[in-house]
Amino acid sequence: MKFLINILVGLFFMLALYNCNEAPQRSEDFTEEFVFTPGIEGPAVNADGDLFAVNFAKEGTIGRVNKSGEGEVFISLPEGSIGNGIRFDLDGNMFVADYMGHKVYRIKKGTKSPEVWAQDSTMSQPNDLALGEGGILYLSDPNWAESTGRLWMVTPEREILLLEEGMGTTNGVEVSPDNRTLYVNESVQRVIWKYDIQNDGKLTNKKEFMRFADFGMDGMRCDTEGNLYVARYDKGTIAIISPEGKIIHEVLLKGKKPSNITFGGEKGLNCYVTMADRGCIETFTALSPGSYYTKIHH
Repeated sequence: MKFLINILVGLFFMLALYNCNEAPQRSEDFTEEFVFTPGIEGPAVNADGDLFAVNFAKEGTIGRVNKSGEGEVFISLPEGSIGNGIRFDLDGNMFVADYMGHKVYRIKKGTKSPEVWAQDSTMSQPNDLALGEGGILYLSDPNWAESTGRLWMVTPEREILLLEEGMGTTNGVEVSPDNRTLYVNESVQRVIWKYDIQNDGKLTNKKEFMRFADFGMDGMRCDTEGNLYVARYDKGTIAIISPEGKIIHEVLLKGKKPSNITFGGEKGLNCYVTMADRGCIETFTALSPGSYYTKIHH
């Protein structure tokens, strides 16, 4: 009898541990389908909990979605501009990558007026953004026609520096919770690279972090434990990868073309995924709160 009890107790603790670490296997809809265009991208949540993404109702807009999943046009970007990645800094200012205008806009907190923060006509298509320590911006710059890409840095003084060229199609970019590592993926080549971030924000010690045999990649974000959440474009999943480079979970989405991901909700545990094929945002619960989200809320 004692032997049986010990087995049952062991099974109970194993099940409890499994459930604590288990991510949901599927997502659910947060907004209605097709309220965004197929260009939906760049989800980001501000300190008030509002969710923003580009191309609400029509190209060239930025949409704002409330906690109930209801959206509206927040602003329309200047003529000829179409946004992609969005990030908020610790002061609540919004930064938007404009892939058509080869620039980055800043929209100061409390305003709806985009100002050009950085612009370089030699950029191909400024895509995703990541914020490093002290307000440094990292910017991916893919050339889809040639399957190549570059990586840029914009200093707080608005100096634009080319960090690397001759890469594959650079897309998702993210900074680790401790601000010491930058992750950059190449969509067509299906590789994620990691770099050490130096004190001046520049990069060194490039290493391969993860390589996939199939399907593409798009946006990426970290949780507070350093796990990297990667949008697997055309596969219809979010791969959750440990800092050691091991896939610990893969969340199945309803659509097939996740373009990007962010964290929000009361505890930062809600993942919001923009879906290019469905024109909407799906949601699931994260393993841990979003890294940058927790910094904004502290």
